[in-house]
Amino acid sequence: MDFFLLAFDSTQQALRAEMLLEYADIEIDLCPTPKEITAGCALSIEFPAADLETVRRIIESEKVEIRGLFERTQDGYEQIQ
Repeated sequence: MDFFLLAFDSTQQALRAEMLLEYADIEIDLCPTPKEITAGCALSIEFPAADLETVRRIIESEKVEIRGLFERTQDGYEQIQ
């Protein structure tokens, strides 16, 4: 299964996104930010690719500040937003 990752600049935004996505019944995993991704926050959120559009809509409508949206690849992560 393909996964995407949201990285953040602040823990506050990561926890806010966690709450919003869980409320929307999206299966997420709060995890340490991978070392190859530079972000101001040690927490990231991983979620299934099938939920990408819903996650984007929630992030935009709720104005959650993210460092970036990344796709998990064989070689690590590739930024897509």
